[in-house]
Amino acid sequence: MKKSLLALAALSAIAGAAQAQSSVTVYGILDVGYIGSNVANRSSATTTNGGIAATTTSGLGESAEQTSRLGFKGTEDLGSGRQALFTTEFQMYPQDQNASSNTTAGLLNRQTFVGLHQNGVGQAAIGLQYTPVFNAQAVTDPGQNNNMLGNVVYAGSTTAGNNGGGATTNAFTVRTSNTLTLQSDAFSGFRANAMWTQNNTNASSIANSSGQITSGGNTNAVGWGLGADYTYNKFYVTGAYQALKQLTSASDLGAVTTSNTMPWTGAQPSAGTLASTLASNALNVQDNQGFVGATYDFGILKAYGQWITRTATSTISSNYYVKRQAEQIGVRSFVTPTVEAWASAGLGRYTAFGTGQPTANFNAWQLGSNYWLSKRTNLYAIYGAQNFSNAATTTATVSSNANNYALGIRHTF
Repeated sequence: MKKSLLALAALSAIAGAAQAQSSVTVYGILDVGYIGSNVANRSSATTTNGGIAATTTSGLGESAEQTSRLGFKGTEDLGSGRQALFTTEFQMYPQDQNASSNTTAGLLNRQTFVGLHQNGVGQAAIGLQYTPVFNAQAVTDPGQNNNMLGNVVYAGSTTAGNNGGGATTNAFTVRTSNTLTLQSDAFSGFRANAMWTQNNTNASSIANSSGQITSGGNTNAVGWGLGADYTYNKFYVTGAYQALKQLTSASDLGAVTTSNTMPWTGAQPSAGTLASTLASNALNVQDNQGFVGATYDFGILKAYGQWITRTATSTISSNYYVKRQAEQIGVRSFVTPTVEAWASAGLGRYTAFGTGQPTANFNAWQLGSNYWLSKRTNLYAIYGAQNFSNAATTTATVSSNANNYALGIRHTF
């Protein structure tokens, strides 16, 4: 009897120690296939070919339906309903020979953070993380944030966007570094989240004989965001707002140009001198972004609606700005147990930097389908198109039409 009790005590101790161990999951996506695009940019300032500059791309590519990635995430039970957690995730490039220092500048850090979660309360995390607007948009996108043209809210393209098709993209900031996030657990279908990001450096300025600042000065980047969502039966609605601000010492600048005022399109830039900041993005800008989205599951299909707005204003001159607003609707459904399809259409309005620059309307639509071979592997076909209306500048009238298509295979693990 004593031996049995001793054995039971030993097993209990081992089980308790095992329960306290970290649980780590390796996950990822590999997406490859055929990708093509056609882009026609028209300008009255060009006399050749009727003012049309056309570009066609075609080839075996990657990440059309979903960005290829490799990630690690884990939790550790700290007891009393509390867990430590972490995530680190990197973008992969299946077509490149070298994973680092390649033609795409090496591995992109998509998100890396560490945090704590308390059951019944929520979680806090610090690191490189997705913004409240991105999180709200991602769960209400009919195309599930694929990288093809045809989406006016999450506007991305693996090929056409690099050849003029992405003229109206950058609807919001996807991720920021140096970021603290808070997220509540769900209470009666309601959840809330918040973000604070900060990376400031104030150094002594050194001027040369001409009085130009060569080093030092201020490079301050801060921002905040709020979001919330509510679920009631088959109805889901979410909204988010974020305000990001970057300031660099004005004595480095001179006249306001596209070189010293840029919107916040990527992760927060590193603090430093003006020269190092120019190599990044987000420079001397107040960048305000808002989003509202909703879904309703009718059973046979799921309906989607989205609205996005963004205003990026120069902190040097309020007359220097970018404005973008768009709305989109879509549906997604399983036609058969193995065939899934979606469709979306949207329109918006875009104003380029500076007074006197073009204001133009744009529209886009997309069709896509998945054939599921298993729960983790599918074949896909996607077609998207985008039109940018005629816009008068000081030198020409310009417009753009583009389409993007892909056939591929995606595997998740």
